[in-house]
Amino acid sequence: MNMLVVLGSPRKNGNSETLAMAVAAGFGENGGGVETVRLNDLAIRPCQGCGGCGQTGRCVLDDDMTALYEKVDAADRLLLASPVYFYALSAQSKIFADRFQCRWSRRYLCKERFRPGDDRRACLLATAATQGARLFDACELSARYIFDAMDIAQGASFFAPGLEGRGDAKALPALVARAHDFGLALAGR
Repeated sequence: MNMLVVLGSPRKNGNSETLAMAVAAGFGENGGGVETVRLNDLAIRPCQGCGGCGQTGRCVLDDDMTALYEKVDAADRLLLASPVYFYALSAQSKIFADRFQCRWSRRYLCKERFRPGDDRRACLLATAATQGARLFDACELSARYIFDAMDIAQGASFFAPGLEGRGDAKALPALVARAHDFGLALAGR
């Protein structure tokens, strides 16, 4: 079993990455392979809304996203990790998500299911500085439809509010341990 960790933060070693790496460590303890992708390091253009994918299920743009489609298709588990900006996913996460319009086309226009019946799951890990009552609602709703377009079942989400400073997650060993246990659960332990 393998997991693809998609880091949607512009910040290296920030709170969402710290927790995502704890999830990955838990997952890896069960012998699963883990690959990590940092979206901010890639050249990914936004979806152009051209409709070019409507007939083929493939995006007409050729950039760093091209390889990510194959990585997502190959993943048994996917973890999308994003900080919350203005009650939504980061720009990096959103560009990544929007480019899955071609996979939506593959599934719904071309009627091609990908690995139907597999126990594939995708999960959202989101961190935020504040403690708002509905802080993660928009992120979780977006993730539901992103994962649907990917043709992956949505799994549990992991939310961590109240992480204002860069190293706040590292300073909370109980939170890091909870993220680790979340990874164990994703691996089936």
